[in-house]
Amino acid sequence: MTPGRKQQGQYTEELVAIPPFGLEGLLVRPTECRAVIVFAHGSGSSRHSPRNQHVATALQQAGFGTLLFDLLMESEAGNRNLVFDIELLAERLMLATSWLSHRMERVAPRIGYFGASTGAAAALVAASQPDCPVGAIVSRGGRPDLAGAALPLVTAPTLLIVGSLDREVLGLNRQAMAHMHCTTKLQIVQGATHLFEEPGTLDQAIGHASTWFSHHLLQSEAADVPR
Repeated sequence: MTPGRKQQGQYTEELVAIPPFGLEGLLVRPTECRAVIVFAHGSGSSRHSPRNQHVATALQQAGFGTLLFDLLMESEAGNRNLVFDIELLAERLMLATSWLSHRMERVAPRIGYFGASTGAAAALVAASQPDCPVGAIVSRGGRPDLAGAALPLVTAPTLLIVGSLDREVLGLNRQAMAHMHCTTKLQIVQGATHLFEEPGTLDQAIGHASTWFSHHLLQSEAADVPR
């Protein structure tokens, strides 16, 4: 992939290669970028996932920048051990977050994480690090339980979105939530299974995510401005 930038209406789209491994991604920013949502996809998914792209497009329309990128290099993606290596995925997510912070230091947008499946665990582990600048986290059908000892260390407000029919994962989210000390909410989408494939359920999840990010990234930013 050759990094490049192009203007699409009110958005700037930029193909990026995040150092030091050249992790490939797409950074989309509105003209006035106040917050960027970094995606951490789950096992078997990628930045090309239609589901991830649908969520990203909806968040862009709500005024957020988005960074969709691959947590693993192409040569690593087929290794199942790496796909489920939460610590490794969290390290890659932190690299991308640091790169984004330096890349956009002039405008200093707030950063949120949107994680799915194992990517949600990676997002929580990354957010538990003392120097992580993330201001809000959303997990969709995630496995926060896989974050283990990192859960009590997360300070960013966290929304856990789970389908009502995804019963095993719903139970695991409730267990993980009991170990978290930050502002946390469990949002159940009725009639949804793990991948939110049922009509309208993914859009419901997006609505909850957008509201969470708006409140904890954009509205909190406004509250920080001296009057």
